[in-house]
Amino acid sequence: QVQLVESGGGLAQPGGSLSLSCSASGTIPEINVMGWYRQAPGKERELVAAVHSGGRPNYADSVKGRFTISRDGAVNTVDLQMNSLKPEDTAVYYCNLWWINFRKSDYWGQGTQVTVSS
Repeated sequence: QVQLVESGGGLAQPGGSLSLSCSASGTIPEINVMGWYRQAPGKERELVAAVHSGGRPNYADSVKGRFTISRDGAVNTVDLQMNSLKPEDTAVYYCNLWWINFRKSDYWGQGTQVTVSS
């Protein structure tokens, strides 16, 4: 059974920084994608950033230049450094891990709250 455990998040002022971490455990193939999504109240869940085990990161336009995703494939962790935070970044952030092996396997963390407010 694959589990994702998130940490980090909390409250920051506009222009401030926060970081998120996610650790995956279980039987996980080497080729996979780890990333972060977020869901604000009344809105659909959206991709924030993701990185393939052998590729370059992919960012939502709204966070490019402000957020940085990084991963350690050896231990299946993914971090999200969030700088220059804006009130519209307020959401519940979810760690995601997926891969395709005949069918898609898709796993989610429990979610962590990020609030940007003065």
